[in-house]
Amino acid sequence: MNERPYDGPLPPAYPVPGGRPRHPDGDRVPMPPHPGRAAFTRRRYAHGVGAALLVLLLILVGALR
Repeated sequence: MNERPYDGPLPPAYPVPGGRPRHPDGDRVPMPPHPGRAAFTRRRYAHGVGAALLVLLLILVGALR
């Protein structure tokens, strides 16, 4: 692949015949809405509580030593 020099100007952009329409100016690209996040399951809550208890236990053991 031929690389262009990094210090030169960018080549001009031309529309492609039959291509998609241009994006509107700005930092957002229009997209269809996506569904919200799914709720946590009991299993995920149990894993979170178990990990929190384990960390708390390790902190207590470390503090008592």
